[in-house]
Amino acid sequence: MKIVIPGGSGALGTLLDRSLTAAGHQVVVLSRRPAGPRQVGWDGRSPGAWTAEIDGSDAVVNLAGRSVNCRYTTENRRAMMDSRVHSTQAVGRAIAEARRPPAVWLQMSTATVYAHRHDAPNDELTGRIGGGEPDAPASWRYSIDIARAWEDAQAQADTPHTRRLALRTAVVLGPERGGAFDSLSWLARLGVGGPIAGGAQYVSWIHDRDFARAVEFLIEHEELSGPVNLAAPDPLPQREFMRELRAGWGMPLALPAARWMTELGAFALRSESELLLKSRRVVPTRLLEAGFAFAYPHWPQAARNLVRRLRGRQR
Repeated sequence: MKIVIPGGSGALGTLLDRSLTAAGHQVVVLSRRPAGPRQVGWDGRSPGAWTAEIDGSDAVVNLAGRSVNCRYTTENRRAMMDSRVHSTQAVGRAIAEARRPPAVWLQMSTATVYAHRHDAPNDELTGRIGGGEPDAPASWRYSIDIARAWEDAQAQADTPHTRRLALRTAVVLGPERGGAFDSLSWLARLGVGGPIAGGAQYVSWIHDRDFARAVEFLIEHEELSGPVNLAAPDPLPQREFMRELRAGWGMPLALPAARWMTELGAFALRSESELLLKSRRVVPTRLLEAGFAFAYPHWPQAARNLVRRLRGRQR
């Protein structure tokens, strides 16, 4: 199959490119800064020569969107929203105008669309969309607004001949330098990876290899459309999540952090405390019911694998 990945020059795109190419597929990456033989330039907004790559392709996996690991200033909020909505609209127009539209369009979304909750997991069928939780700060609402606008942009596209999926993705953990797992590992190894604000908030996650496998699974399973949660089936409280990560690094103890300390730390790192404090209890009901078998369904096993791979990169 020919698979086009808009916004595919980052860590997730590189992961998918490598995995799909190894499986024998032809992969083309759309990038603002093309740097390889299978990369084509686009601006994430305007039609151009890149649309020819989508016309006649078998699948499109749109990953485009500005990183959320930043301070939520007015400028950054606008960039996060516009980069997602405009790129999704551009992909939708290209598919709508294609003479031979792709069979399937997988659109990146986020598990952050669900409500902050501890009492029960959120799945695609019964999960609560966030935005009105009484125990969540009003400032968290913007992340949900972005997620909903992102999915709406795909839903509103006029692509009747293309199956569409919205990938409500938890944090993808892999051994790349500077990624989420690398950052969490530094906290664990420095002895500061303890419970944050009590540590009861749930962490939803997915191993990088399961993410790549799930994408290929969704491309192949024609009966699936609509929102699909890409998350391991075993989310766990932050205190337990970090305990297992510390065990992987041989660090049994760690200092806890109060909520106010988390707020100060996030400000110093030019990030947002929401990324650490929101309870994301998300489960992949539709993937499991369709027969997808996770290679890493539980965090202790996944953490050990990722620690081993990250150690290998650091040698």
